[in-house]
Amino acid sequence: MKATIQRVTRASVTVGEEQISSIGRGLCVLLGISVEDTQKDVDYMVRKILNLRLFEDENGRAWSRSVMDGGLEVLCVSQFTLQCILKANKPDFHSAMPAELAQPFYNRMLEQMREAYQPQLIKDGKFGAKMQVLIQNDGPVTIQLESPTGPTDPKQLYKQEKQQQRKEKSRSKGPSESSREKAVPRSKADPSASSGADGDVSSEREP
Repeated sequence: MKATIQRVTRASVTVGEEQISSIGRGLCVLLGISVEDTQKDVDYMVRKILNLRLFEDENGRAWSRSVMDGGLEVLCVSQFTLQCILKANKPDFHSAMPAELAQPFYNRMLEQMREAYQPQLIKDGKFGAKMQVLIQNDGPVTIQLESPTGPTDPKQLYKQEKQQQRKEKSRSKGPSESSREKAVPRSKADPSASSGADGDVSSEREP
């Protein structure tokens, strides 16, 4: 899961001519849900969004308080385009979770945020709608966040899978002839053997 988090003095969401959500000082969070996301990603994102110290304290010391510390608002907007993978100049969104799965997933995340904080302070846009999002960035402060178990490039996933298969295949076959030859220690009489630094004691032992 990916999130673009902005510290704002105000933010709002309008659909058509109707303003459906607005907040004052707090955070505007754009969320991109991946096909690979699970409850672990939700737990991580909820914890981070609510606890990121992006605000000053009462003495003006920066990076000291979170939205929960200050009783501030959060506006969440689902944005699948954060899962974009460019193919040349064309965006590809196959890494994004399909809408019919993403909507209940997104709603559960909102519920979890409201349970962890004050529910009336968690606002959201309208899932799947064409929205106009007004963001008045304060600072500007913008944080890019990605859950540790979040998605990677599909090509990279395929490459990692092939590497793992090769490793498993080599382990099942046992050590190769060449590796067994390398494992045989060289004789102490071997003139090509190097003792390393002066005073180094060889780790070879007589059987």
